Formats: sequence, structure tokens, C-alpha cells
Amino acid sequence: MSIVFLGTSEFAAAILERLALSDEHRPALVVTRPDRPSGRGRRLTAPPVAERARELGIALEQPESVNDPDARAAIAQAGRGDGDAGGAAAGGGAGRQRVVVCAFGALVREPLLSEHEMLNVHPSLLPRWRGAAPIERAIMAGDAQTGVSIMRLTAGLDSGPVCLTAAEPISATDTYATLAERLQELGGELIVDALTRSPPFVEQEEDYATYAEKITAADRLLDPRRPAIELERVVRALHPHIGARAALVDGTLIGVHRATLSEQIPAGLESAASGGDAGEMGLRSGVLVRDGRLLLACSPGVLELLVVQPPGARAMEAAAYLRGHGMPGRL
Repeated sequence: MSIVFLGTSEFAAAILERLALSDEHRPALVVTRPDRPSGRGRRLTAPPVAERARELGIALEQPESVNDPDARAAIAQAGRGDGDAGGAAAGGGAGRQRVVVCAFGALVREPLLSEHEMLNVHPSLLPRWRGAAPIERAIMAGDAQTGVSIMRLTAGLDSGPVCLTAAEPISATDTYATLAERLQELGGELIVDALTRSPPFVEQEEDYATYAEKITAADRLLDPRRPAIELERVVRALHPHIGARAALVDGTLIGVHRATLSEQIPAGLESAASGGDAGEMGLRSGVLVRDGRLLLACSPGVLELLVVQPPGARAMEAAAYLRGHGMPGRL
């Protein structure tokens, strides 16, 4: 059997690169999503996995749907020359492959699911944090650890049996970027090990399942009615790929790239440190300026915004932002 890789994101691109560097598990084919418009100019942009596949010199397919007959035929025929792709795609034994899936971003349906041996690289300790945003949700929840699981892909949401797991601590300073980098390395080693040894699979314990829902606009907004300690984790969990946002008093949203819990509570915000009505005060007042600092009064606690990004501008230190935008009191 040949190796076929299905993935889309930057995380998946790192797993692809690790497979490509292995002696016996270099993919014969990479399948990813089509190029899509991106950015303010809506320029057509290739997924990270497509770019990495081209750099690595691996055959690439970008079908509109991986479940279409042509895509299934390409997967079945990968690494096999000019044989009978049609017969293989119909489920014949000659077309069975080992398919590695990581952050593909689209459903793999029958009959494709059953036509090949499918292994999914999922960055969590399943059954905790099944779903689209496991790294972000683990940081947001304040988990002490997360990890990577290698599971058999099934029709359920990350509910297939697991053959390998490995844990990774989450530090108090971890962002998505720092944690994802370690999980990419861990996931690469695990999938190579799984492909080499074919360890047995064990069903997940459904009673312990939690779900990592896709990040929404509401998740990004730093709501001062929540504790500052939770919002600090949100900032770290969404940096740098999505970004948290805070609302100014006029409703303008500024990006927040870095923040910290304030240990020195300025005069007038003492109630925030103890809970009180600080959440409602913060909600009315928006982001506050006190003692040359950019603050968000929460319930409880105070969050100091250290690096922010005004609309249409670059990210900057809070001091630089205040020189151009700040004034005593509230923003």
C-alpha cells in the first residue's frame, strides 16, 4: 500500500513534512482543498498543505470534493502507475491505500471511508476536545495538558478508535503558536510510529467526550463580564492565527495580541479585583486608560492589554497605541 495524505492547514503541513522525511512513509499523493480567495484583496491563495507538497515535490490534487469519483480514483491509484484506477476506486483490493488525515477541513464520506485504511492525526487527548478547535479550546479551558491522538477515521466526529496517544503539558505562557509547534512535532513522530508498528486500536470512552467547537466571533470578543483570568487565556489561545478583540466605548473593535493579568489595580478599579459590579462597569466603559496603561475591567479582575492592533493598522505596543489614540479616562 502507498501513503496518501489529506490535509489543509499549517498544522497539517508540518505533519506532511515529517512524513515526507521518513524513509518508508513518504506520501505518494497529497490531497487538499482548492485555492480560495483570502485577505483584504481576496487574492486566490493556496492552502498551506498545497504549498508544502509543491516544495516537497509530491503529487498534488485539489478536488472540490474528496468524495467525488475522480478524487477517489486518484487516491486509489496513487503510487501505482497507470493501472486500472476505475476498478480500484470501486473498492477493489488492488486500490487499497493507507490514508493519513490531518486538519483536512471537509467531511470524508462513504464509500471513501471504507475503501482505505484511514488514520487521523488529532491534536488532543481523545475523547477530550473532539472537533474543529482542540488546541484553542484546551488553552481557553485552562487545561494542564493536551496531546496528540492517532485514531481511525470514522463517520463520527473524531470518535473512532485510538491506537496511540502522547501528552504535552500546557504552560501558563503558551499561545496557540507555541503549543501547536510542539504538538506538530509530537504528532509527526506518533503517525510515523503508528504507520511503522500498526498498534492495536482501542475504542474511546464516550462518557468523557468533550467538543471543541469552531471559533466564532463571540469567542474572539473579550467580554468584561467574564473573569480576567479567562480572557487572558482567550488572548493566548487565539494568537496569532485568529486574534482576540476588545471593544472600545464607541463600539470600535481593536485586536489584542498580548495581554496579562494586572497585579497593580489602579485607583477606581478596586471593585474589579473583587468582582463587585466591575463587569458592568467595564461593559459600559469599554477599554480604559489608567496610569499610562490600557486596561479592561472584568468581573472579577483587570486585564492589561500589552499589544493591540487598531483597525487597518499594524500591531503595536500599548504605549505606542496610546501616544496616537489614547486620552485620560476611557477610549
